[in-house]
Formats: sequence, structure tokens, C-alpha cells
Amino acid sequence: MDAGIEGGQDDKSVRMELARLRQEHRDLDTAIDAMSLTGRSDALQLQRLKKKKLALKDRISTLEDKLLPDIIA
Repeated sequence: MDAGIEGGQDDKSVRMELARLRQEHRDLDTAIDAMSLTGRSDALQLQRLKKKKLALKDRISTLEDKLLPDIIA
């Protein structure tokens, strides 16, 4: 029984983390777009933001796989 409860709590924490990471990903996307549109962006800073955004995307994918594992039928 305890494992089921733990699993439920784990699912909830994973979903909360996913929501936070998705919001951070959207925020970075907005910041990158704004920097690109203004033309006043620092190339190094823009590169760092894009790298961080990519790392967030990878983390999001990993967490999504935890929630929805591939089942081969």
C-alpha cells in the first residue's frame, strides 16, 4: 500500500515540476524572441539562454517519459 501512496505523491511532484519547467521554457522563449527583435541582444547571452532552453526541453522530455512510459504491445 505504501508504494502506491508514494507513487501517487511522486506523480504529483513530477507533474508540478513539469508545470514549472514548461513555464520557465515559455519565459525563456519570450525573452529570446524579445532580445532578437530589439536587435540589442548580446550574442553570448542569447546563446546561453538558448542552451538553457534546450536543457529545459530535455528535462521536460525526461519527466514526461516518467509519467507516460513507452509500452510495447
